[in-house]
Amino acid sequence: MAASKLTLLTIFFFIAILFPISQAKSSPVVPLGFTEIKQQQKAQEQDTQPFVGVNIGTDVSNLLSPSALVSFLQVQKITHVRLYDADSDLLKALSLTKIRVIISVPNNQLLAIGSSNTTAAAWVGRNVAAFYPETLISAIAVGDEVLTTVPSSAPLLLPAIESLYSALVAANLHTQVKISTPHSASIILDPFPPSQAFFNQSWSSVILPLLQFHSRTGSPLMMNLYPYYVFMQNKGVVPLENSLFKPLTPSKEMVDPNTLLHYTNVLDALIDAAYFSMKNLNVTNVPILVTESGWPSKGDSKEPYATIDNADTYNSNLIKHVLDRSGTPFHPEMTSSVYIYELFNEDLRSPPVSEANWGLFYGNSTPVYLLHVSGSGTFLANDTTNQTYCVAMDGVDSKTLQAALDWACGPGRANCSEIQPGEDCYQPNTVKSHASYAFDSYYQNGGKVAGSCDFKGVAMITTTDPSKCLYYILGFEEVGCFHFRL
Repeated sequence: MAASKLTLLTIFFFIAILFPISQAKSSPVVPLGFTEIKQQQKAQEQDTQPFVGVNIGTDVSNLLSPSALVSFLQVQKITHVRLYDADSDLLKALSLTKIRVIISVPNNQLLAIGSSNTTAAAWVGRNVAAFYPETLISAIAVGDEVLTTVPSSAPLLLPAIESLYSALVAANLHTQVKISTPHSASIILDPFPPSQAFFNQSWSSVILPLLQFHSRTGSPLMMNLYPYYVFMQNKGVVPLENSLFKPLTPSKEMVDPNTLLHYTNVLDALIDAAYFSMKNLNVTNVPILVTESGWPSKGDSKEPYATIDNADTYNSNLIKHVLDRSGTPFHPEMTSSVYIYELFNEDLRSPPVSEANWGLFYGNSTPVYLLHVSGSGTFLANDTTNQTYCVAMDGVDSKTLQAALDWACGPGRANCSEIQPGEDCYQPNTVKSHASYAFDSYYQNGGKVAGSCDFKGVAMITTTDPSKCLYYILGFEEVGCFHFRL
């Protein structure tokens, strides 16, 4: 999983410094009932739109029960999950929930499935046919980063995939359930510039037949892509802002000298590197599904950038980026869906410290941090109190914000006493922080009525407050300023 990612990207983005921005046979179709057909069609239509899902690891000391976990997923409006196995209790709990799930064949089962069609058929019968369509199994991930973590099993990979696909065909499930295998980004060499990227040729005998399988069956190329590791292995070359989807000055944008395409973030560059690598093998009709991406919220002394702020920034911006449906520079018409690594901190994982701290939530379902996903629908609205706040928008100049702040604290009669010098909410002493406090005071005191969070277009409503000092009222009775650190 996370620890094994990206070992060969040490020269990522190097060229950007030299080129600144200035310049299978199918079995007979078995008739389905009307309800099943409609359910499958609806599921397929929804999966054609870009989505953000989550990975669910289970190395958690206090993991929720399957039923409680599914209830939690529903509260958080999570509609797509990836499992690292095919846990029958969880698959049963997911029944009739409309949550789409990728199930997995662990690496240690590749030998049995890859060498026996009977074993593959039994696996599909036990883990797919027994639950579908009540449980919406969307794909099977066969192994995880097999080529780079267990290369001795590489010859088994395609036979296992083909055997499972044949079993799906026999069960008439091959059009509903796709089969693929997640790869590490390190199977791609020289990822920047993306137009010159290519697959590690030592794996050509495996990768090309795999891509041909994907092309033939309409299944995606699954990639585990971590800008965090790109940044950590290329500090001084790859700016942190590029890795976190932060707004860039023109001089920090990366430019592919061959295509003149501009890259404002590392993830898009990695995705396009995969597309160009496929193109170099004459495969152009296979979409990319990002099966893992994330940022750790805590690390040891050698991992200073594994922080709550960076994890929050990366995952919040990642969600917005996917749901904006802006694609990549090479494929602006095609946005890859992404599964965040991961839902829970896996506290039972071995060092380094970051390995246990990729989660959005602790195992007991309390958030590690609150994502800033306002405007991205209700997905991962992990402020489960359903509280809403009014905050200053990003990108507004200080003069305009100050004018709105003055109005809120003056004619607007917001309670601004706590943001005065020496008071509890004075720090951080920035116009944006003070404005957010004042805006929220006005919004809460006004009963959150429509139009009370605007301030001439410089404020917005969100489910999570980006400041560390929140203004709460209970009914219309002020309870003041509450400090907390996630």
